Amino acid sequence: MSLDADWRADVDAVDAILIDEYQSGFPVESRPFERVAREIAAETGVDLDADAVLDRVRGLRERGVFRRFGAVLNPPVIGSSTLAAVRAPEERFDEVAEVIDGYRQVNHNYRRDHEWNQWFVVTAGSRERRDAILAEIEERTGCEVLVLPMRTDYYIDLEFPVVNGDRFARESGEARSASKSASGERSDPRASETAVSATRISESARGDLEPLETDLLLAIQDGFPLSSTPYADVASEVDADIDDVLAAVERLLADGCIKRIGCIVNHVVTGFTNNCMVVWDVPDDELDARGEAVGSLSYVTLCYHRPRRPDQDWEYNLFTMIHGRKVDAVDAKIDELAADHLPVSHERLYSTETLKQTGARYEDLVASDD
Repeated sequence: MSLDADWRADVDAVDAILIDEYQSGFPVESRPFERVAREIAAETGVDLDADAVLDRVRGLRERGVFRRFGAVLNPPVIGSSTLAAVRAPEERFDEVAEVIDGYRQVNHNYRRDHEWNQWFVVTAGSRERRDAILAEIEERTGCEVLVLPMRTDYYIDLEFPVVNGDRFARESGEARSASKSASGERSDPRASETAVSATRISESARGDLEPLETDLLLAIQDGFPLSSTPYADVASEVDADIDDVLAAVERLLADGCIKRIGCIVNHVVTGFTNNCMVVWDVPDDELDARGEAVGSLSYVTLCYHRPRRPDQDWEYNLFTMIHGRKVDAVDAKIDELAADHLPVSHERLYSTETLKQTGARYEDLVASDD
């Protein structure tokens, strides 16, 4: 599915705020759309009630601007996840993809323009189950698997404005930040300031979840109900009190099991069709410093450390992602990144086809791992 190139022409000020400013920070309260309506009215002067805002969100989802409404969950916090790749022979590419995509624990698979041409993510309830799946894939496809679990998270978030003519993700935020810095104004944190730190990731994470939290994650993994009382609806589904559900959501946010709550934008549908994973060979003693510096750049949408695999001729240890509307804009930012921040050898792996894209299934993380 794709939108017309001029899809933004039909977006008014209210829609723009819903799309760009409510990708996160959605209220955790019994009637959240009432607060959203008040906040939008204060910002735009448009007098809307909660039902009207809800109708706007439904309409944007129906158009494909929003993939869903709800929580972005964080599987590595309570399970074991890894990026992996294979070199699938072109004549067997579809056959190999079918095998990989057949695992419910595989939630992303992309063709990338590289010798390692299929890149997928496996997320399971334990490291043992994750590794067993990888071994099965290797045996069934006959393709060697490159296993690259995340070691350090410097910056990971696909939250950025799309109601604009930006060439690359968060370009307008970068421009606003530079302008306000020059004038001495405080920058808008939603647009330009990036929280970056070196967060170590365990491959053997196990969430210490209460029964209600487990039930809640299972209930919301595909999104919240689009109603005026989404949390109450979820509470009814899991047979819990609304106040207990609100408290559990707040705990899951604080613990990192939920990364954010809001309207989940479809970046490809809204024009950011060119995304490039760039891998860098950074000296190990410079990794954290460079990772944090690069992760703070407004045009970098993901930045993390994965291990080298010299026995498989994989010498890269820092991964960055840049999203853009045009290849030349993305390439220009990568050139800038290499010239100004990462003067080391690198490779550019453009995504050329989406083979599978789903959310990680939480029943595989919080229930049995059969």
